[in-house]
Formats: sequence, C-alpha cells, structure tokens
Amino acid sequence: MLEKLVNGFETHLFRNRMWVIVSFILMTFFLGYQASQLKMDAAFSKNIPLNHEYMKVYQKHQKDFGGANSIMVAVEDTSGNIFNPVFFDALKNVHDQLFFIPGVERSQVKSLFSPSTRFTEVVEDGFAGGPVIPADYNNSQASLNLVRDNIEKAGIVGRLIANDYSAAMVSAQLMDFDPDTGKPLDTIAFANQLEQELRVKFDTDTIKVHIIGFAKMAGDVAEGAKGVLLFFLIAIAITAVMVYLFSKSLMLTVLPLVCSIAAVIWQLGLLTVVGFGLDPMSILVPFLVFAIGVSHGVQMINAVRRRVLDGQTTKAASASAFRSLLVPGGVALLSDTVGFLTLLAIDIGIIRELAISASLGVAVIILTNLILLPLVISYTNLTLVKDNPQTSEKIEQLWRKLSCFATPKYAVVVLTATALLYAVGYMQSTKMQIGDLQGGAPALHQDSRYNLDTFFITDHFSITTDVMTVIVEAKPEACTYHSLLNQIDQFEWMVANTEGVESTASLASIAKQVNAGFNEGNPKWQMLPRTTASLVQAVGQVPTTSGLLNGNCSVMPVYLFLKDHKANTINTVVTKVKAVAAELNNDELSFKLASGPVGVMAATNEAVSEAQLPMMIYVYGAVFILCLISFKSLKATVAVIIPLYVVSTLAQALMTLLDIGLAVSTLPVIALGVGIGVDYGIYILSTMSNKLSNGMAVQQAYFEALVERGSAVIFTGLTLAIGVSTWFFSALKFQMDMGILLTFMFLVNMLGAIIILPALAAVFWRKPS
Repeated sequence: MLEKLVNGFETHLFRNRMWVIVSFILMTFFLGYQASQLKMDAAFSKNIPLNHEYMKVYQKHQKDFGGANSIMVAVEDTSGNIFNPVFFDALKNVHDQLFFIPGVERSQVKSLFSPSTRFTEVVEDGFAGGPVIPADYNNSQASLNLVRDNIEKAGIVGRLIANDYSAAMVSAQLMDFDPDTGKPLDTIAFANQLEQELRVKFDTDTIKVHIIGFAKMAGDVAEGAKGVLLFFLIAIAITAVMVYLFSKSLMLTVLPLVCSIAAVIWQLGLLTVVGFGLDPMSILVPFLVFAIGVSHGVQMINAVRRRVLDGQTTKAASASAFRSLLVPGGVALLSDTVGFLTLLAIDIGIIRELAISASLGVAVIILTNLILLPLVISYTNLTLVKDNPQTSEKIEQLWRKLSCFATPKYAVVVLTATALLYAVGYMQSTKMQIGDLQGGAPALHQDSRYNLDTFFITDHFSITTDVMTVIVEAKPEACTYHSLLNQIDQFEWMVANTEGVESTASLASIAKQVNAGFNEGNPKWQMLPRTTASLVQAVGQVPTTSGLLNGNCSVMPVYLFLKDHKANTINTVVTKVKAVAAELNNDELSFKLASGPVGVMAATNEAVSEAQLPMMIYVYGAVFILCLISFKSLKATVAVIIPLYVVSTLAQALMTLLDIGLAVSTLPVIALGVGIGVDYGIYILSTMSNKLSNGMAVQQAYFEALVERGSAVIFTGLTLAIGVSTWFFSALKFQMDMGILLTFMFLVNMLGAIIILPALAAVFWRKPS
C-alpha cells in the first residue's frame, strides 16, 4: 500500500516537475522577502516561565516593587576615591542620562542624586535628616565632606556606594514597553543605547562605567551572535569542499547546498509570517537546518550517483532515488520535527520559539531536499567518473571489516562494551546540575566585558543583581502589629544564616535600626517595639519608595542578596526559604517565593528540571512510534532507539565533566542531538530491513547497506561534526558549549549507527540453530 502511494506520488511529481520547480522558486522569492524583514527579538518575558507559581507572585507584585528586569550602572573613579568634583559631575550625568532613556521606570532610578536617597540621624530634639546630596551642593570641598558624612549616616555604603569608596551605583527598573511607541521594549536597541549614552559618553581614563542587567546581557549576546554569520559561511565552505570530495561532481556539490540554503530561507521567512523574531539564543537554529538539509541531500546525491554510474539516465536515477529515500528520509525528518516540537512542553517562551523555529526548518527540508532536489537533478546532464577500482576495492574491504559487527561473535563484545560505557556514563550523568555553574552571565565567556563588569560590582559592593525577593503577604496595616513584624524578623534571621546569603533587608530590620535611633542610638534598643504606638513611630520613618512595604503595609518584601546565582546556591537558599516559610506561615501572614533576578532563575531552573524527563519521554516516544510505523517491526525500532539513548546519556555525562549545567540554553541540545542522530540509524536499517525480510543473513544485509549508504552516513556525521566544531571559537560561551555537545553527539551517534546498531541486529535477527 505504502509502496503504491510512493510510486503514484513519484509519477505525478516527475510528470509536472517543471511546474513544481517554478512553484518552489516563486515561494523561495516570497519567503526570502519575508526573511529580510526578520528582526532580532530578546524580550525579557520570553526568558521566564510565566505560569510558574513563583512568577505568578512576581507578576502580582511587580508594579509595587519592580521586577527582575533591572539595570545597575557602577561609576568608578580609577584613583580609588570618589570624593572629587570630576567624579560627582560624571555620576550626576550618568544618573540624568539613564533617567531619560525611554523604557526606564523613572520613579525607580536610584543613586546618590535621587531625592529618595536620604539620611536620618538622632539629634538633641529627636530626628533630623534630608537628601544625602543637599540642594545647595556646589562641588566644593566642604560640600563633598558634607556628602561623605551624609552617606555614612544614610547607611548606603555597600549598596549605592562601594565598600572602599571607589565607585557609586545608579540602578533602575525597566518597563515592559517603550513609552514613546507603546510597543514592547526593544531590549537589544535599549542595550545599544545604554552603551552609547553611558559608556561611550562618560568612560574616560579616570572614570570607568560598568553596566550589568538582563537588557545589557541580551545586547552583548546579540552582538556576539553576529559572529554566527561568519561561522555559517565557514560551515558552507567546509561542507562544499567535503561534498565535492564525496560526489566528485560540481553539479552534485552545488545542488544540495542550494536546496539546503533554500530551506534556511524558507525557515526564516516562515518565522516572520507566523509573527516571530529571531532570538539571540535561537540564532544557531538556521545553521542546524542547513546541516540537516545537507545531511539528507548527501543521501540523495549518493543514491542518484550510484544509479547514474550503473547506467541509468539522470531522470530515471532521480526518480528511483526519490522512491527509495522518500520514506526513510521522510520518517527521519518527521522524527526530527516531532522531537523538536516536544520542546513545547517547556513553559518558557524562548524554548518554545526555538522548538517552533527548528520544527519549521526541519519540516521544510522534506520539501527542499527530498522533493525539490531530485526534481532539479533530473534536468541535469551528469557526467560522472567512476571510482578508481583500487579505491573501490579498499572501500569494499572496509565495509567487509565493519560488517563483522553484525556477527554474534563481535556483537557480544560490542554490546558488553556498550553496556559498561552506558553504566559509567549513567553514574556520571546523575551528577548533572540544573542551572548555571559559573558566575556572571553563563551565555558569555568569563573574560567578556559584561562579566568583568559583573565581577567588579560583586567585588566592590555588598549587593548585586543576584537578589531573591521573598514576598510577605499579610492583612492591611500588618506592620503595626508586633507579632506579625516579629515573624518577618525571625524569618529574615533564619534565612540570613543560610550558606550563600551575603546580606538581607526587610522592613523589620530597618524598623529595629530606627527604634535604636529614637533611643539615642543605643544598640540595646535595636529591637522591635512591642507597643503599637512605638511600632508605628518606627515604621513611619520608612517611606513606600524604599521598596520595603506597599501603601497599606499588607505586602512587605524580604530581600536576600546572594553571593552568586550558581545552581547550588539557588537550591540551598530556596530549600531553606521553603522550610522556614512552612514553619512560620499562618492565616494572618505568608512568605511566598519569589521575585528578583534570582527568583526568576529559581523558577526557570525548576521549570527546566520538571520538563527534562517529560521532554525525553516525548522525544523517544515520537521516534519510537514513527520508527514502528515505518519498519513495522519492534526489533528494528528498538535497534534504532538503544544507540540514541546511550549517546544521550553519555552527552549528559560529558556536560558534568565540562561543568555545563542543564539550563535554558543547553536543554534543547539533547532533543536536537536525538532528533538529528536518529537519521543515521533509519537510513542504515531501512536498507537492512528490506533485505532481512527477504531472508538474507544479517551480516550480508549490513554489508550491502554499507555499500549503498555507508559512505553517505559516515560522510554526513563527519561533515556535521566539523561544521559545528567551528563554534569552539565563538565569542558566546553558550554557542561554544552547544558546539562541543553537538560535535560529540553527531560523531558518536554516527558511530552508534555503524557499530552498535548492527550488533543489536545480530542479536535480534539471530537465526535459531
């Protein structure tokens, strides 16, 4: 039945091949125009699991306390002392410039020059205070000395002022939209504006500007992603050389490359049609589409070449190759497509966009490389030179040697070694951690400008963007009740003594300091007043602009400043917060995770952890069902799946050895590796299964499969691996990590198809003695 459908489809296509080719050309021009309209898109909201319980808390209170999308600008005086007129002029200029950049929440801009940055001191008549920088500040030495005194009274050293007085901080929250246009904030354009308006303008020999935050990181990643085009061109050049060496025909070199580039154009154009942009984290997908396209194109030109050398016309050879490869190639590409679609199970926008982008690209390859390519080849007049007899004999001898893997004697050795390798890999893979394992931005190298800025701020200030905010929800005016505020104080104390927490801040701790101030600064009075009147007096000194309480005191955040955002640190703190919250929560008050940048990371890590197993089940389930439908054999399906699973486990073990955590940027690699790796086994086994069903011995069936498709399989594995290995030199750390993992998976999946698969076949199709 299937064979009849394929034959009918082939007849219809080749009778109307000119119209089909013209339709493809017109569609390529249309989608090429659409691709030219594609824009980079790195919205903050795409990087977080919006439906996670932490993020529901985050979104609920984002308006009152700001979100996790913040910017921190540290202005450094290279002399090590900020108390000079030049520095204060620079700091004011940076504050003012940041204040007026569209997209900045102006009410949330904080620095020494913010009116909300105030000091309070105990005087003979009670309290006195005012702005840290007074209205009559004039850059004189007397004014500078006064500001220094006010800074110490305000208790902002470590937050707005570096611990060693070498720098000062300007921080701001960002909006989700551009107030000038009303459209979503263009994060990459905003990052470029930060660079031009702050660093370029004010960075000098004596003043250094350090900028960190999601928007700046996204901009730096986008800048580094521009180098992907160079790697793409290098990959095309390497692939072209290798395809020519394989095919020994200029025409058979150009056509699969052109069809694969057409697949990339279609994919990028379709992204625009469905309303997507190209995120810096998914900018590598077009390269993968090209690589997969070449992989299947090589199978096609290999089949055509063999038939032409056997004496068939180009048209007859193309039609025959189309018939023989449509089903295995279609199943392999459908497996890839469904495998990528399984990433939709992860509730993070950027991964879902990557899933749709990759699925569209791979689905398009079915059209460009399994249909268009043989139709175009059928119009060519190929003049091929037969392989040198001595070379052919050497290759045949190689296939004879490799065919021994399909004998019971060698199969036992191979499968025993595979089992041992899997056991070692599995034990190592259990050490894999969810989240980032390096400080700074994991998408960038440790010596990148962004990470150097991060390390400067971390070293010189007591707070960084590594902040987790626990939201305390209570009844209105809760801060006037000693019992409730005391619970917050207990929570803060218990969490502050957790490994990884550098410092904390809450309304309770500030109220204790204010109470001591009311009592001549005596440290013995640094406690929460027990009477409502005294508590109101202490809390009343803390404005809502401090971010420590909302308007009716029903929500009071507790800020946890962490030493870093590594996986272990986040896990330790989250576990402690949950345990303490469970102990202290009651009907009147509850502690809820989480807001702040690290709160977002915690939610993302948990989303990745929860999605890991289901994603793998979906990927392998999809491959299993498609292979079962194609081969109509459980044995054949299992023979394809087992090598894939072993390689996936080994890839996870490799991640632990290289200190690569399972994160948003690395999770898709496993699905990509499985989806692409299945192609090798399907092509080999589709040839073997036909021969095995006709009663041929396993070793001979495998030998003939190698003769027919072995060269193309090995060539494809090497070409793909060499192409992605160029990513080792990328300016982006996550691209380098993906390059290492994909190179490993491409090569080892290919080896699995030519070593482990035939060994399994020797066991599964063993004839009874």
